[in-house]
Amino acid sequence: MQSTNLGLIGYGEVGGIFCAGLKDHAASVQAWDVKLADEGTAAPLRARAERDGVPLCGSAAELCGRSDLVMSAVTASNTVDVAREAARHIRPGTVFLDLNSASPGAKREAAALVEAASGLYVEAGVMTSVPPYGIRVPMLLGGPHAEALAARLRDAGMDATAVSNELGVASAIKMCRSVMIKGLEALVIESYTAARAYGVEDYVLPTLQETFPSIDWSEQGAYFYSRVVQHGRRRAEEMREVANTVREAGFEPLMASATAAKQDWVAGLAAQGLFAEVDKAGGWQAYADRLIAHAKER
Repeated sequence: MQSTNLGLIGYGEVGGIFCAGLKDHAASVQAWDVKLADEGTAAPLRARAERDGVPLCGSAAELCGRSDLVMSAVTASNTVDVAREAARHIRPGTVFLDLNSASPGAKREAAALVEAASGLYVEAGVMTSVPPYGIRVPMLLGGPHAEALAARLRDAGMDATAVSNELGVASAIKMCRSVMIKGLEALVIESYTAARAYGVEDYVLPTLQETFPSIDWSEQGAYFYSRVVQHGRRRAEEMREVANTVREAGFEPLMASATAAKQDWVAGLAAQGLFAEVDKAGGWQAYADRLIAHAKER
């Protein structure tokens, strides 16, 4: 990928990790984010870009003009809007890799916009949390151009696998997995917090350990709480796209919708400062105690 000029739309956590990790594997790397238009939200992005040596573009048009591979790493609800904006400026033959956690229907809509502008659309299902893996995070690619792009990305040290020439398959795999993974996060938070409120966690967790001995339920619980507290808004948004995925398959997304609501609820409390300076050494119990105290105050 040494000859590639890479542009990242969305310079958040994922975009920042990809820019920093790929700048030595491409001819150039640049990023653009809508938050750069506001000085209040631009400051941390500019600080990260200066630290990592990543040039920031002033607009989507500037980024697309410099790039022959564009990656979109924005929030799920902005998937189609970003594809629409990129399609206004993308150069013919430019590959557009959609990393966002959106439904198959949303990915197909985004693809139609990019391809109408003579871009080459590839969908990606990012299969786990990015930070522990960096650019090595497992990704499934889909669409007519997926195989060719997967080979280019692997040359840059990425873990990319083409799974289908048909658009929507990679995102369906990702979304159906999220029903389980994000659903398990919500279930753990509800189960553990209620168990602690009743004072029965020392009975409940051992029964889980006995039933599923390969999982450290206490350690996993702490991880689930921390991730939802930190990224609940983004997870809730993804789960609404998961609900759309289930709905597009012809089913009522009862579980996915409930998971989105739970994630959103925790994120809302986090935004209010409920978990500020929580002692992470206290494990999942530290988070649960904040929720229990909050419930008693109402």
